[in-house]
Amino acid sequence: MELKEQAAAAAREIIEVSGIQRGQMLVVGCSTSEISGHKIGTDSSPSTAKEVFDGIYSVVKEKGIYLACQCCEHLNRAIITERAAVPFSDIVNVVPQPKAGGSFATAAYAAFEDPVAVEEIRADAGLDIGFTMIGMHLKKVAVPVRLQNNKIGEATVLAARVRPKFIGGERAHYDASLE
Repeated sequence: MELKEQAAAAAREIIEVSGIQRGQMLVVGCSTSEISGHKIGTDSSPSTAKEVFDGIYSVVKEKGIYLACQCCEHLNRAIITERAAVPFSDIVNVVPQPKAGGSFATAAYAAFEDPVAVEEIRADAGLDIGFTMIGMHLKKVAVPVRLQNNKIGEATVLAARVRPKFIGGERAHYDASLE
């Protein structure tokens, strides 16, 4: 299976399993180095990033879900997304590059209609391709999801969805559909 197809399959699966809907946000962190079998941060590949981005973006766009792309640690894991996804967020001024932001975030910035960078978001589900540590960009409470489509190239794909916090103690009643 090609990288684009693997990425699309993982995106379709996390959307289905997590139940995220139109207008919600999927965060993706992606190491193209890990995809090609190298240590994270050592072999950034713009062509690999574009292929993986295109696979994921085609799925989320069709579903009306916003895509948030995590930059690498050189940009403090800032997020690249569409301006419409973050109407009340503080925009920061940075344009990712393959070695400063990462190839995946660079591909997103080039492809989005009106790209912006923000320092933080609270996404509804996420894909972590190659151990990029997306947890800081998920809403509380994050719940791990085991995907069948858990590899893109040589990289392990981890996934998570979120659920509302349970509050109120032993007398509280909960909506089972939100678990």
